[in-house]
Amino acid sequence: MPVNLKQLLLFFCSISLFSQVQVEVDAPANIKSIIFKGPTEDQFPIVQLGETIYLEFDDILANEQDYYYKIVHCDYDWTPSDLLKSQYLIGVDNQRIIDYENSYTTLQPYSNYRLTIPNDNVRLRVSGNYVLEIYNMFYELQFSRRFVVYKDIVKVIATTRRSRDFDFLNEKQSVQFTINSAGFQWVNPKREIKVAILQNYHWPTALYDIRPQYTLGNELTYRYDQETAFFGGNEYLNFDTKDLRAPSAVISHIEFKDVYHHYLFRDRFRSELPYTYFPDVNGDFAIRTLQGEDVSREAEYTDVHFSLPYTELIGLNEVYVFGKYNNYGLTDENRMTYNEETGNLEVRIRLKQGFYNYKYVMQTEGGIVELNTVSGNFHFTENNYTILVYYRDFGDLYDSIIGIGSTNSRDITN
Repeated sequence: MPVNLKQLLLFFCSISLFSQVQVEVDAPANIKSIIFKGPTEDQFPIVQLGETIYLEFDDILANEQDYYYKIVHCDYDWTPSDLLKSQYLIGVDNQRIIDYENSYTTLQPYSNYRLTIPNDNVRLRVSGNYVLEIYNMFYELQFSRRFVVYKDIVKVIATTRRSRDFDFLNEKQSVQFTINSAGFQWVNPKREIKVAILQNYHWPTALYDIRPQYTLGNELTYRYDQETAFFGGNEYLNFDTKDLRAPSAVISHIEFKDVYHHYLFRDRFRSELPYTYFPDVNGDFAIRTLQGEDVSREAEYTDVHFSLPYTELIGLNEVYVFGKYNNYGLTDENRMTYNEETGNLEVRIRLKQGFYNYKYVMQTEGGIVELNTVSGNFHFTENNYTILVYYRDFGDLYDSIIGIGSTNSRDITN
């Protein structure tokens, strides 16, 4: 059957459009300490329409490069929406980041860049999924980050429960919730409403396409067990380098070379150990220093040394230090290598002074990422869950977000 020329053009245009955005692109080695947040301290911006989003990052080349930002609106599945720029932006993006300064009296020089949205050049017009892209002066994509903008229209009430699946009774947590329309008019909610469920703002493990179990009046109920279950994981490990010269319970010793070197005590496999609670920030980090007042410009970069014993469980798999400090990326910089003299897997990572959460993850030869093989899975683990409610009426060109809900497994019930 002959192919319509218009259909061909639309097909190739759609390929071009979908290739324009890359979600969560890792930053190059010279860009570090990317802080991306809304009004709260959580480093994933989930903001109401009109609230401020804040980006900060360092370039350790310290040559005052020009960087530009671009904003892309996306649908529920994180492909670019059909909206024109003028339909989701007020003003113009693709502007140079003009708020930057060089570091002050630091051993590792760097340029610190800051951006807020909305600003004098651009504001957001609609809710939904967004991607912020940062380009260099040659218009090469340096990194990108997701963020979410919502309108507080519907009410979401959520709880965390222990899994009822006997195979994972001690390992999984189930999220159950209801969505109340609160006067919002929907006609066919099973088609118009979609949800995404996040554990600790980690998109690779997000759950999608969960249909309501049943509808009662103006309320959608999701009381699944297995369909909305997550592995509990374990509490993150942590260290704090805010004081350059002071060892701690997790820092064995400190050396000074080109920069300060902080050597952490060797960590252990925790999958076979009993669960022990200690507070964490679910993989996040916070830049801070005792050696200066302007944290953004005066905090030092130090080399932090991690070590983990090599065991047969690892085999030929790759092991990485994992955390929000590099947006949970698996890169050469945080990949561990075997030291024959010590029998340990080791890696040295240059990080800005502060408090960091981290854990160890494995990647198999087949590319499968095992998040909890080293640290273990426990249903007691404290995790934060976020439910995003998307809406698209018949004829709409994009997926809006009309409500969010949250629950924490500290309050887990049977």
